[in-house]
Amino acid sequence: MRFPYKRVAPGIIRPIIPIELSYRDISIPYEVLIDSGADFCIFDAEIAELLNLPITKGERRQFAGVTGDRAFMYMHPVEMKIGNWSYKIEVGFSSDMGPYAHGIVGQVGFFDKFVVKFDYLKEEVEIKPR
Repeated sequence: MRFPYKRVAPGIIRPIIPIELSYRDISIPYEVLIDSGADFCIFDAEIAELLNLPITKGERRQFAGVTGDRAFMYMHPVEMKIGNWSYKIEVGFSSDMGPYAHGIVGQVGFFDKFVVKFDYLKEEVEIKPR
């Protein structure tokens, strides 16, 4: 499946794709940044609230971004759907994400499920299930 890069500002494009997150009987659409440098999939705490997920009941873990600032997330099992592919993974939800941040899909939960090909010049990313 191929997705076009998303233009986020003049001269700046990123591999941001649409997904659907589900928890129990609630599903919501969401946009995520494919980040090969991210260890885990991390989403904003507001998404957990929309899914009616008890965020602080999950395992609390610490993480750090590119600035090195430490933040916290709570791990929960969810179902993620990308195109026609749907699978269950454990993701982190954090209230420490920036106001303009997208959700992030990383090594565990995304790159271990898909083969990913970035083509910056064509402005597209291709993903195939393993």
